[in-house]
Amino acid sequence: MKVSYWSGKKVRLRAPQKEDIHLFEDLDDEILKNLDSIAFPRTKEQIEEWIADISKGSSTDCDDFYWIAEDHNKNIIGTIDVANCDSKNGTFDYGISVFPSHRGKGYAQDMIITILKHYFFELRYQKATIQIYSFNTASINLHRKLQFVEEGRLRNMMYTNGTFYDEIYFGITKDEFQSLYFPK
Repeated sequence: MKVSYWSGKKVRLRAPQKEDIHLFEDLDDEILKNLDSIAFPRTKEQIEEWIADISKGSSTDCDDFYWIAEDHNKNIIGTIDVANCDSKNGTFDYGISVFPSHRGKGYAQDMIITILKHYFFELRYQKATIQIYSFNTASINLHRKLQFVEEGRLRNMMYTNGTFYDEIYFGITKDEFQSLYFPK
């Protein structure tokens, strides 16, 4: 099986750089709400410190990482980050964000497949899980299209805009992913 890291069919993933600060200064509340991170405004210095921290990458004992996704013309289209890596049990989760002008063009699917290839076929993880808030129908539909399995729901886990929303868990194993996208 030929695997190409860090490029998919539509995207290339790269580490964040100091120059990317403008991306994080301008994120709108709709994106932040999906990531459960609507918070008080941050100063430029706080954002620079955060970028410096995520730009360091993972430590030697942790595979958590944050990427900037670009299309093949080097236009920044979104971000994806892997967190909560558990190498003993082979599990991880991720968060993804595609900027509004790039949605509906297949970038999110390509970002996810690119990450899963690396974690499953290079780092020996065996399962990815994602938590999606019930108001985020686009992400729910995307993960169903990718054939993730809905594994559970926690009720009233997210409060925003005066309403509580459920948190829905989706997962895919390495074996499921391989049979769908890289059959032998």
